[in-house]
Amino acid sequence: MTERGLKATLHHDLTEAMRAQDKVRAGTLRMVLTAVTTEEVAGTSHRELSEEELLRVVAKEAKKRREAAQAFAEAGRPELADREEAELAVLEGYLPEQLDDEELAEIAQRAVAELGVSGPAAMGQVMKVVQPRVAGRAEGGRVAAAVRSALAG
Repeated sequence: MTERGLKATLHHDLTEAMRAQDKVRAGTLRMVLTAVTTEEVAGTSHRELSEEELLRVVAKEAKKRREAAQAFAEAGRPELADREEAELAVLEGYLPEQLDDEELAEIAQRAVAELGVSGPAAMGQVMKVVQPRVAGRAEGGRVAAAVRSALAG
């Protein structure tokens, strides 16, 4: 994937999905490429996104699908939840392997020890150190919970 870049891979896979008439995969890839284009033209300067920024866009779209699937399941709409989960499965194929809670806690504890801080007031400091280390391998909410826990002792 990184040899030719994530964006090129997404375009290639979209073409393959269209040829295979895989509607879910094709629709999901169109949606994520639209999100990428929207991000590229946002603001005053139009620019290509870096690989890290592309991963962030894919992760954001995956999070939307996860939350939508949960909301549909809670609302008693399993057919819509299944569709969101199918889209989520497609997106997860483009994301790095997610950290488990134990690894995440270890990274947070190491950052707290390196900075020599404690208490909730240091949350922002620790998050600035931890975020680049987990880049795309854990959602922000999970990272914040791990940092909060590490700061609590």
